[in-house]
Amino acid sequence: MTKILKPLLAGAILIAAIASANAQQYPNRPIHVISPYPAGSASDTVTRVVMEQVSQLIGQPVVIDLKPGAGGAVGFGTVARSDPDGYTMATSSSSMATESVLHSKLPYDPNKDFVHVVLLGTSPNILVASVKSGFKTVADLVNAAKAKPGTLTFASAGIGSSSHMAAERFRLAANIDVRHVPFKEGGLVQVMNGNIDFYFIPLAAAATALHSDKLTILAVSSPKRVPLLPNVPSVVEAGYPGAVFRFWNGLSAPAKTPAAVVKKLHDVTEQALNMPAVQERLAKLGVEPSQISTEEFGKFFKEDFNATRDLARKANIKAVD
Repeated sequence: MTKILKPLLAGAILIAAIASANAQQYPNRPIHVISPYPAGSASDTVTRVVMEQVSQLIGQPVVIDLKPGAGGAVGFGTVARSDPDGYTMATSSSSMATESVLHSKLPYDPNKDFVHVVLLGTSPNILVASVKSGFKTVADLVNAAKAKPGTLTFASAGIGSSSHMAAERFRLAANIDVRHVPFKEGGLVQVMNGNIDFYFIPLAAAATALHSDKLTILAVSSPKRVPLLPNVPSVVEAGYPGAVFRFWNGLSAPAKTPAAVVKKLHDVTEQALNMPAVQERLAKLGVEPSQISTEEFGKFFKEDFNATRDLARKANIKAVD
């Protein structure tokens, strides 16, 4: 028995030593971050702001590879099948949960095929209404919806998008009957023109909305006011704490990525997030950087995943395939 165990023990020690040495040398070549979203999207933009600084800190290029398609399934599937060596990661986000709702079969398991490395930040959506609607407050909108059930409409960037999920959370919290009208491009122009009544647009993509005289900003979907819009009340202030919705962005790697590599990725990314220049750029996007451990991020992911699936059930959002 001893003769058998000694070689096995020696082999285990050798493997551990090699893994440790590789982690110490990591990274020694470019890192690829797969972005499952279109160029210029909020998630893509946030990732580029942070990883630009990470690249400088590690002394290696960080290449953002765009692989949009099937609501993110193409990009996430690519990362799930990649070698767990720390050189391929995914721009992860709240949409990982919604994709599990919309598709009965995915080429990956969001909970089993990834280690969720670092949370980059969270951002709310903003509730905007057409000036033509006459709504000045959230109460105005809710009162109008209750006066004529099934009459008011809200836009979204598609079923399961953050604009859709934020509106559904608000609809349920306010107990109102309103109609969902999805648009491939988000529908902001339709709201500005008065064809659609309201829209929960992601703050990180709301530059046009913030400066339009055709829109009234009624609330932000965060628990409290945000620095970018200090005069706009939160949905909690408006009386609907159940309408709180925050979209998150992070970095996830294939499952079985070595713990030492995960730690190095987490720590250097948090170092970048602590830099004033990065914080300033994220603030302009309405993104609040987050400082939590990989373990806490894993717990955060599971809680968000379960909450999203629960919301989908209550809102009667069904799989599309």
